[in-house]
Amino acid sequence: MDRREFVRRVSAGSAALSGPAMLGSLAGCAEPLHDAVPRPNVVLIFSDDLGYSDIGCYGGELRTPNIDALGLGGLRFTNFINAARCCPSRACILTGLYPHQAGVGGMMNDRGVPGYRGDLGRDCVTLAEVLKGAGYGTYATGKWHVTRFIEADGPKHNWPLQRGFDRYFGTITGAGSYFEPQTLTLDNDPFEELGEDFYYTDAIGDLSVQFIEDHLDRTPGAPFFLYQSFTAPHWPLHATEADIALARGRFDAGWDRLRLERHERMLAAGIVDSRWTLPEREVEAPPWDEAQNRDWHLRRMEVYAAQVEPMDRAIGRLVETLRRRDVLDDTLILFLSDNGGCAEEINTQGWYDYILRGGERVSREFTLDGRPIQVGNDPGVMPGPDDTYQSYGLPWANLSNTPFRLYKALTHTGGVATPLIAHWPAGISAAGELRDQPGHLIDIMPTFVELAGAAYPAEYSGEEIQPMEGVSLVPAFADDQPLDRGAIYIEHEGSRAVMDGTWKAVARGSAGPWELYGTQLDRTETRDLAARQPGELARLTAMWEAWANRARVFPRPG
Repeated sequence: MDRREFVRRVSAGSAALSGPAMLGSLAGCAEPLHDAVPRPNVVLIFSDDLGYSDIGCYGGELRTPNIDALGLGGLRFTNFINAARCCPSRACILTGLYPHQAGVGGMMNDRGVPGYRGDLGRDCVTLAEVLKGAGYGTYATGKWHVTRFIEADGPKHNWPLQRGFDRYFGTITGAGSYFEPQTLTLDNDPFEELGEDFYYTDAIGDLSVQFIEDHLDRTPGAPFFLYQSFTAPHWPLHATEADIALARGRFDAGWDRLRLERHERMLAAGIVDSRWTLPEREVEAPPWDEAQNRDWHLRRMEVYAAQVEPMDRAIGRLVETLRRRDVLDDTLILFLSDNGGCAEEINTQGWYDYILRGGERVSREFTLDGRPIQVGNDPGVMPGPDDTYQSYGLPWANLSNTPFRLYKALTHTGGVATPLIAHWPAGISAAGELRDQPGHLIDIMPTFVELAGAAYPAEYSGEEIQPMEGVSLVPAFADDQPLDRGAIYIEHEGSRAVMDGTWKAVARGSAGPWELYGTQLDRTETRDLAARQPGELARLTAMWEAWANRARVFPRPG
């Protein structure tokens, strides 16, 4: 089955939503918020484990022309923050709450206390539920990863269709093969007709286009919301040989030289400040000139690039569809990443147990045609094919997060900084500008509520709903105004941070001491001022403790 036949079979399921059923779901449209600018369609594109500086318009050497065109034709936010890891970030962006408030403060397992249930709470609403109430058609493709119930014959109360989406195609679990993904789902049912040329990133792109085409054909007067949630470039390193060949040789200079080159491009573009010191290479990474197995290291980064670049092409197909259907100008497109580059090295028994026998079903032990999957970062095995399962490792993650320190799962800036692109020709006239206002994933919900003229409910399905935590980004769309916001808070697996004004307090792990940085002069976190500014540190840590008690970080499991 080729890609065209694959899309035809999947899209045939949309007949169930045609006619009165679909029209009924779009009843009760709210009035536009502003007469001069009609409420837009909304496309929210979430990448997985993409580093802050990987894409071209943020300084990277990866070839991302379609994403770059959105950034250069819209706004690029330079100080936007995520929740440090994939599932908390997804819970956060979908609900407008901090992840613990949504029940996903950790991973996808129930740890027995409210902030760590591994399952979206019923006292929160999703973007789809809110926008559907305002008359939007709602569609999701790709990674879900906000429920521990991943089996097709188990509970589905937190699957996409049960949380406000009209159509869904993707994986309920958090990671897995790009060639043979587990928990692949169409609406509420398993989907197993993959075909010989199936590649998950392509499928996400193709079905996103098809859902929008179907919506515009059936309900051309109604706005739509698309949540396009890629797994790229999260491990495993899987890509087609054709895409790997396109990346070959591009990283031969090594991580040290490429990091300096990225930094120079970021300085020239105004994305980073020349007053910020570029930190030394992370101590766990060897100098490139001393690295062993360099051919293998290069192959890892080439496959990583070969995962990002099909995602860029998929985004390009979506943008071209919006242009061809004459709705691009009236569509707000946001692109961002769920956390910083991932330094995880898959080479221990613990990783094998998690990947092959863990509760999230991220890999089979054998390919569908019976070949054993080689799990682990073994320099004797080149990554890329469907029978390998590797990650790109700490040194390349350090490059991906240029110029910031540390990486995914930690709350230093390398772990939580995300590129955010906002493109909306009818509503954003400041094409090509940068925005340095601090923002967070919690700000997406109030932004969409404002632009859609939607009502954020105090009660939904008989449950009292927690109020939104963030602020609308709309003032930053109009001009370079500061946002009317308070502090931004982060916690993940004991690592914690609070950003307030020009200060950031941060700690690595539950046992790590608090550090203090002035973000205006030192966003790269190279000069710890904790000993010199004890009063400021005490103020910030007290704020964090108060938030943690309010936002269900406490009680911690155990």
